[in-house]
Amino acid sequence: MPQLTGGEAIVQSLIQQGVDTLFGLPGVQNDWLYNALYDQRDKIRVIHTRHEQGVGYMALGYALARGDVGVCSVVPGPGFLNASAALATAYGLNAPVLYLIGQIPTAKIGQGQGVLHEIPDQLGIMRTLTKWSARITRPADAPRLVAEAFQQLHSGRPRPVGLEAPMDVLAKREEVDITPLALPAASPQVDPDLLEQAAKLLGQAQQPMIFVGGGALGVSTEVRALAEALQAPVVSYRTGNGVMDGRHYLSLFLPAAHAYWEKADVVLAIGSYLRNPIQDWGVDDKLKIIRLDVDPASHAIIRQPDIALTARAEAAMPQLLERVAYYNHVRPSRKEELTAIRTHWAEQTAYLEEQLGYLKVIRDELGEEGIFVDELTQVGFASRITYPTYHPRTFISTGYQGTLGYGFPTALGVKVAKPEVPVIAVTGDGGFMFAVQELATAVQQRIGLVTLLFNNNQYGNVQQMQRELYSNRVIASDLHNPDFVRMAESYGAQAFRVKTLDALRHAIRAGFATDLPTLIEIPVGDLPSVDRFRRLARVR
Repeated sequence: MPQLTGGEAIVQSLIQQGVDTLFGLPGVQNDWLYNALYDQRDKIRVIHTRHEQGVGYMALGYALARGDVGVCSVVPGPGFLNASAALATAYGLNAPVLYLIGQIPTAKIGQGQGVLHEIPDQLGIMRTLTKWSARITRPADAPRLVAEAFQQLHSGRPRPVGLEAPMDVLAKREEVDITPLALPAASPQVDPDLLEQAAKLLGQAQQPMIFVGGGALGVSTEVRALAEALQAPVVSYRTGNGVMDGRHYLSLFLPAAHAYWEKADVVLAIGSYLRNPIQDWGVDDKLKIIRLDVDPASHAIIRQPDIALTARAEAAMPQLLERVAYYNHVRPSRKEELTAIRTHWAEQTAYLEEQLGYLKVIRDELGEEGIFVDELTQVGFASRITYPTYHPRTFISTGYQGTLGYGFPTALGVKVAKPEVPVIAVTGDGGFMFAVQELATAVQQRIGLVTLLFNNNQYGNVQQMQRELYSNRVIASDLHNPDFVRMAESYGAQAFRVKTLDALRHAIRAGFATDLPTLIEIPVGDLPSVDRFRRLARVR
């Protein structure tokens, strides 16, 4: 067996698992990992950022866009903590991200001696934000633990995992068995009796509905076939947008489905908690709920469903589709009814005219396969309930974490994952400044992301609430900003300031024509809020 350092053993194990891109920042505790990455730089591209949060968010965007593992590496202590907001976001989004974290020397762990970058129980902290984490204690263990990390990433609920490697382990050299090791992924098998019961309920339903979340991203074709067979509306919000083509008459945004919920008799939720409808819209004895989720612990978190199907949607949906056909009956088209609901929704949201104008330009310019990345800004909020998403993984959202500032660095990772696809991120001036330094990364790495920065010189959502909910008690929400165009140009990026939709359209096209990042500043005033749709009245 070859003599390898711990760093070499980890890097060769990553290559065996198919990793070809790593987002990271080197430091003294990770020197021997980056020495090994240098030797394998023809096999693994290392994209280094200007801050650890950029490392984590770029790995997150990479994973979300590809539906595959994103890998990042940072130093321990403050480096790990700087990247932990992205880790928490990945956890909330069920994203398969591998965190490779350095550690102080093995003999010093837990001693509290003030070693550089020491924090109490780093591994314990990481375990609270991952589904599985472990420490590599010798180079010979690296291949097995890396393989186990990937097994965890591909088994059950796809949440992030972590591996910690002390600096002495990374430097130590010993015999390592580097025989390729692929541990089989484990997924629960759907209960055939429960599947049959679910199929019967759906086939006999008079007013069925389907709700889709992030767990349905891999079954878009099956969802559409089932929806058309049942003439059931497909409802999505944030992570489920794009599972059903937003142009289809059966596709509804979450708030638009509010009135339909009142008459539904059977609801199928695929990879979705049904949090908003169950908690806000109400449930009664006339409504039967079926949940399909890979995580058995998730079924009863909010409300125990009538039928709990535990399986990967990719495994269960073809079977469910086949069995529903046995119980289903010929159904008249609901195109007229659902088109009327969609038209009414367009009328209800017409007051968002300014956001809708921007979103229409974005939708037009992104084309069929382009990817949109939202952010905690009024244009981002409006996109979640008005922007028609055509395909899975082309609407990237922060989900329930609501992590301000995540959008720009995450979108950079999306663009790295999909360099051939146009990508647009929207952001506000407040959120953008959280990771503004990654403009340098984007220029250096030639990441041709187009970012639309809506500038109102404030934390707009916060200030809006202060004015409207707290008697105009405005505090700590006004912002002093740089000249964004000059700043972006000083980094070497392309930049524009636009004030019309036509100018925006031309600027986006100029952005798509280069592999440099493009920042488009759009000065705005107060934009109308979507808050009226956040908590709709109970109807059951």
